[in-house]
Amino acid sequence: MKPSEIRQMSPEERLRKLEELRQELIKLRLQAKMGLLKDTAKIRNTKRDIARILTIINEEKRRAKQ
Repeated sequence: MKPSEIRQMSPEERLRKLEELRQELIKLRLQAKMGLLKDTAKIRNTKRDIARILTIINEEKRRAKQ
């Protein structure tokens, strides 16, 4: 997911997507523990998407304070 795509989302959509990604990360970690996950890069990519969303949310909070 690109930062430009995230910026185009509404704040509610971002929070919804963040929650979906967190749930997906839990599932991926569980699959990895059980040995069912073949593409382990999905875990890293999901974590990066979560970080991108959180970064943009925090940037907007800082802008709102100024």
